[in-house]
Formats: sequence, structure tokens, C-alpha cells
Amino acid sequence: MVGTRLLNCRHSEPVQASNRSKLVWLLTLLLLVLLQPVASAATSSLQFDVFLGYDGIVPEASWFPVVCEIKNDGPTFRGVVEVLPSTYNQGQTRKLIVELPTGTLKRVTVPVFANRGDSSWDVRLLDDRGKTRSEQLGVRARKQVNAGRLVFGAITRQAQSTPVLKPGTAPGSNNQTPTARLLAQILPDNPLVLEGMDALYLSSEKAPELRVPNQVDAIYAWVNAGGHLIVGVEQVTDINSTPWLKELFPVALKDMQAIKAHGELQDWLNTAHFPTNSPNQPYRPRVTPQNRRNRTTMPAPMVTDDSTAGSVPVEMHPDATFETAELQVAGGELKGGRVLVSAEGKPLIVTAPRGRGRVTALLFSPEREPVRSWQNLPIFWAWVVGMPASAYTGPDLNYGGGMSSDSIFGAMLDTRQVHKLPVEWLLVLLLVYLVVIGPLDQYWLKKIGKPMLTWITFPCYVIFFSLLIYFIGYRLRAGESEWNELNLVDVLANAERAELRGHTYTSVYAPANERYQLESQEKYSTFRGEFVGGWGGQSSEKATVVQSGDNFKAEIFVPVWTSQLFVNDWWQGTDMPMNVTISPDAEGWQVKIENQTERVLKNMAIAIGGQIIQLGEVAPSQSHTFSVKRGQGNTIYDFVATHGSGFANAVQGRQQAFGARESGRISDLPNSTIATSFISQLNRNANNNNNYGYMGGFIPVPGLDMMDTVDSGRAVVFAWAEDYTPVPPLYKARFMRAHKNTMFRFTIALPGPSAASGVNAERL
Repeated sequence: MVGTRLLNCRHSEPVQASNRSKLVWLLTLLLLVLLQPVASAATSSLQFDVFLGYDGIVPEASWFPVVCEIKNDGPTFRGVVEVLPSTYNQGQTRKLIVELPTGTLKRVTVPVFANRGDSSWDVRLLDDRGKTRSEQLGVRARKQVNAGRLVFGAITRQAQSTPVLKPGTAPGSNNQTPTARLLAQILPDNPLVLEGMDALYLSSEKAPELRVPNQVDAIYAWVNAGGHLIVGVEQVTDINSTPWLKELFPVALKDMQAIKAHGELQDWLNTAHFPTNSPNQPYRPRVTPQNRRNRTTMPAPMVTDDSTAGSVPVEMHPDATFETAELQVAGGELKGGRVLVSAEGKPLIVTAPRGRGRVTALLFSPEREPVRSWQNLPIFWAWVVGMPASAYTGPDLNYGGGMSSDSIFGAMLDTRQVHKLPVEWLLVLLLVYLVVIGPLDQYWLKKIGKPMLTWITFPCYVIFFSLLIYFIGYRLRAGESEWNELNLVDVLANAERAELRGHTYTSVYAPANERYQLESQEKYSTFRGEFVGGWGGQSSEKATVVQSGDNFKAEIFVPVWTSQLFVNDWWQGTDMPMNVTISPDAEGWQVKIENQTERVLKNMAIAIGGQIIQLGEVAPSQSHTFSVKRGQGNTIYDFVATHGSGFANAVQGRQQAFGARESGRISDLPNSTIATSFISQLNRNANNNNNYGYMGGFIPVPGLDMMDTVDSGRAVVFAWAEDYTPVPPLYKARFMRAHKNTMFRFTIALPGPSAASGVNAERL
């Protein structure tokens, strides 16, 4: 009886355990069913949308915006937007912190720089614990354009009114140049991320929708730094009731009038030609991938005296319906601009310089009839925007190769503590190693009669030569921590003050694997690694950049015994560091320069009338007047050929681990910086009808090349300040060696009827 009870107990225990297991599974399943609506509600309470570039258009070798729209109907949390390239799963991580209270809708902009190898990006929304709340992986651009392609944006009344440019007709340029339709609500308010766009069309009806002061300040700064703003007039009240646009507009509008005969618009397109260069004419650079970024300073269209000596004819379509239709035109008084087209004595198109950029006024609406149905409207837009001749004469639009302009600054700034082992010595060392482990080892072991000792001697040889190689590497590459900085600063006159647009190139050398904390204090600033150029590949610099408002904090990693190049792009208002006044005389110009810094301004030069003329120096808080004669200096081309002829070899040598002692170095920083400011001249091929060569050319980042600024009738004064920076340093750590230099570039309009009108300080 007892045995039976024990047997029954043994059988009942597994049965009870099985029942408990089933009960646990049932409770778990019930809990999941009950929690599923809660999880679904939590997911639906957060909306995360990503807008890449300019309406999906991403220009390479340039900053572009990643706009994130976040709607949070759930619990409050602190979010982190994270953006990084997904192509190679490497590169620099960019973050932006945003507070997301319950029931809020926020739009934030993350500045991102597009290298040649970047084709898609991963965008995530994390909470403060690092948990992913939402993500969009592998986000691709609608259109990714090579460095050198024109980027045109438009804020229009209606989507169907978005401008369409005449397609390129040259071999290899069969892709339509896209127009980015932008919404006023999500237009970035950071001028740095607008620099990837060459021109912007704005309907006057949409102007009041732009936020004051953020978006308006960004547009003013973008124009002042070289952007081209095109404004189409819908109603006079649109301009006059919008103070910022009224101030910027080159015409003081009064009323609207109807014009019945306006064939001048058609004639304008018939008589205007895209300029090319003739061997018999003075050199004027065509806009190509190497110098496209500042083309917006050139009048549009280019109607020149030598248009018959070499031009690009464009096929026109007769349009009698357009020419006989009534056109509503706004009338008023000019404010420093020049008329491109007029009809019945009334201006139709007026353009005026503003800083390094310009504003073009279309005194009619291109979005209304009869212009809207004009058969030649795509050609009209190509003329107004400044479509390069290369779109209709050569395959330049698809050109993507070339070296990076950043590499030139890298060759200037890389530490001189590191030396290279000549290839000859490397071969000698290798030969000695082979002799020792081979014939020599065999000879002396055979001589002592103990060949079996090779099992001991061979590892000893390996250890000895390994230590020798380490010792040689240490002697060649070891040094002290070093920070080398070069500020390339555009001084943009802004009434009594100045707006400084700076490119800070910094080379950091570390004697060990080090991480450094950096922080910017400028009004607008962002941070990137070295642009790798047009041949592809990824930037090797490692950094985590956290955007804090419109500036940043960053952590960079520098491997042992290496120099890493980083770039800080920034914008800051300040007192005028220098004043420049130019007045013409019988032989040339009188250039008066006032130095308002605490440093001597050295290596001063002026680019004027196609020439570069050395000026000298000006002491701190002093002024000096220089007499500049026509034909006194060298042509810009000759100057660049002299001081930039070694750029390509230096850039290539910088990438090589072995070579001569001075391989990859540029020593003359002031003159080399001036030459880099006209880098398009290095790409000129004098044997090819003054066009540009392709192989071995340099691709400049936006705003670097100033050739078009000089060609548009302005002057550029260069001034070098040693051991000086106009903004606080980025680094907080202590470097054993630190060098900082600044090159100021001051753009000034020459006296005359087309003198530039500065942008009012109140709007910047």
C-alpha cells in the first residue's frame, strides 16, 4: 500500500509541473494580447519624417540640409537625431539634441557634408538612453549631382509652376538639370546649409511666409556670400509690405502696368549667347565643374562685346501668341541695379550686386500667363539662372573626377615633425634583411658547423629587424602634440560692422591614440573631415559632431603618429577687421587700407582687373594708401601658375607613405592661399582653346574660388595675419605646439554705375 502511494506521487509531480507550464504560457499570451494595443498606441504617438537635401537633391562636395519633422503625441522625452552615411557604414556621426514635450511638432535641420562616396544615409531618432524610437535607414537622394552641377531651388506659388531649365544638349549631359521645389516652412534657417544651392527663385507671394528673422537672415547671409536670389513680382504690395524684401529689392516699386508689346524678351534670348573663349580674345573663364560655385556673381545673361568671337547659339522657337499677349509689369525707380531687358521704356528684368552675390528682379510673374505658356521659358530660365556653357558644348556636367581643394590646405598644415623614409633606403633595408636571413646566416652557421641553430637565429633576426623598424618609425614619426590652423575668412561689408564667413582648416597631430574635445562659439558653425575629392572613397577622419543649436561640440579621434585634417565652417558678425576704400585715378587706383586688428597685416595683395598686385603691409591700428597702376602686377593666371604649379605633386606626395623629405608639403602659406582662391585657373588648358583640362584638376568647395568675383568687376584684397585668429579656438586640450594664421579676403565693388550695394546690417 505504501509503495502504491509513492508511485502515485511520483506520477502526479510531472503532471502538476506540466499544468503549471501551460498556465504560465496562457498568462504570457494573455498579457501580450493586452499590451499590444498599448505598444501600437506608443508607436503611433510618434511621427518621424526625413527630408533629404533640397527637395531630395544632394550636391556633392557641399553642405546640404537634412530636415527632420518630429511629431510627439506620447510622453515627453529628450531626443537625439543621428545622421551618418550608410554606404560604407563608416564616417562621421552627426547628432542633434531636441526636446520633445508631449503634443509638439518640431522641425530641425542637421547640416551634412556629402563626399563623393556617400550615396545614402541612416537617420535615427534616439532617446536619452540610446534607445531607437524611430529610424529611416538607407535614405537616398532623389537626385545626387556631381560637384560642378548647378543646383537651382524655387519657392513657387504652385507646384506646377516650378521652373524647368533647358536640358543640356552636349554628349554625356543628357540628364535634365533638376529644380528643387522648396517649401517656405522647411527652408533651412542656417546659411551654411544653403551654400550648396547656386540660385533660388522666390515668388513674391510666398515671401511673407518666410520667418523673420531666422529664415530671412539666412537668405541675406547666403546672398551676401555669393548666392543668386531671383524674385518674381506677383503684386506690388507683396514687395512693399514685406520690409526685408523691399530693402533687398533693386527697384522701388510703385504700381503695375500692362504692356502689350514685349518682344524684347524674345529678342533678348535671340541676341544673348552663352560665352565661350576665343584664342584671339582675353581669357575669361567658362563656368565648369572646377569653378561653378561662384558663377552667381556673373550678370545673366552674358551679353559681351566678344560674343561673336565665340558663342553658343541656342535654338529658339517663334511664339507669336506670347509676343502679342498683354503682360502685367511692375514699375518703379531703380536702386543701384542695371536693366537687362526693357519694353516700351519700362524695365522687365533688373539685376544688382549684393556683397559677393546678387539679386535679380523679374518685374513680372513667370508663373502667370502669358509667360507661363511661353515656349521658350526653359531657355529663359537657363539664361536667368546662369546655366554654364558646358551644358551645351561638352560633357562637363557628368564630370566627377579631380583632387580635393582641402588636400592643398592639408599639404600646407600637416606637421613638419613627421618625416618620410625615402624609397631607396627602404629598398636597402629590405636587401640587408634578405642577405642576413639568407646567405649570411647560412655562411656563418656552416662555418661554425652548427646549421641546426638556424631555428634560433632566424627568430632573433626577425625580432632584431622588427625592433629596428619600430625604432626607425619612432625616429621618423614621433613628436609632440600639435595644432596647426589656417583661417580663410571672407570679410563681407555690413554697414559699420562685418559678417565673417570663415573656413578654418586644422591639422591635428597626436603622439599617441588620442581623443580631443572641440567646441564652437560662433553664431553659425559646423564641422567636417577632409573632403576626399572626386575619385571616390571615404574620409578617414573619425569624429562625432553634436549640433547644439546652430553651432556644435565634437569629439575627434587622431591615431598615433598621424596628422588629421578637419574643417570648421562658420559665420560670425563682428567689428570690421579692416576697411578698404578704392578710388580711381589716371593711372589706376588708390587703395586705402585701414588695419583695425592687433596684428600686422602682411603679404597684402589685390586682385583687380584680371591682375594680382602685391601691396605690402599695414601696422596695427594704422592706415596706408597704396597706388596701384594698371598692368603693374602679374595676371591672375600667371600668379596661380607660379605659386600653384606644385599643388598637384604636393597633394599626391601627401598621400604616399614613403618619399622624399619634403614630399607632400607646401611652405609658402600666404601666396599659396591666394593661389588657392583662384584654383579654377589651375584647371585651365591653354592648348585647348582656353578651356579647362579634366585630369588632375581640383574641385573647390563652395565659396573658395573667387575668379568670377573679379570677372564681375569687383576687387578682392588679401591680407595675411600671423599668429592670429578672429574667433576663439576650438580646442580645450593643451597642445605642446600650436600655430594659427588668418588670410582675410575683402571683396569691394569698384566705383562706377554698377557698384555693389551692400546688404543692410539690420537684416543680418
